[in-house]
Amino acid sequence: MIKLSTFFGLFLLAAPVCVAQTPTTQAQIDCNWLTVDTTAKTATFQLTAGLTQLNGGLNFNGFNDGKLTVTVPTNWTVVLHFANHDANLPHSAEVVDTTKPMPAGPVEPAAFPRAMTVRLMQGLGSGEADSVRFVANKAGSYMIFCGVPGHGLAGMWIRLNVSPAEKRPRLAAN
Repeated sequence: MIKLSTFFGLFLLAAPVCVAQTPTTQAQIDCNWLTVDTTAKTATFQLTAGLTQLNGGLNFNGFNDGKLTVTVPTNWTVVLHFANHDANLPHSAEVVDTTKPMPAGPVEPAAFPRAMTVRLMQGLGSGEADSVRFVANKAGSYMIFCGVPGHGLAGMWIRLNVSPAEKRPRLAAN
């Protein structure tokens, strides 16, 4: 027979890569969006533009206005597998510094070298995809932002936190 304290201790050893939703959160996190290779120190995130009709399709993975946070440890490689699921609008993705005021379009340069999809300003059409690979070598708070003019301003962005304290990447709804 396993003691209850032993059971809970074993449960806590398995650290989740995504955090459960609160009842007020409309969008749901799919824990399969984030895969982690601890040996290679690589976090791979499936970034889908226009996954739902939330905000007129101006969302990443069904979240907008920074309501989803991807957290990675400093100096990990981040791979964003970007796909545009929006049947009506082109979209792109760029990792940018959190700035005030919010940029209206692409930011030059991106927060990290190569941290952007192709055709930032024009975006990728429905069904198109691109992969982005960069090293998150500067701790801080960033945005994964749609660079198509006006989209980020309209709320098409989520958060990327690069943390020296974190040991494993994770997803959380804010």
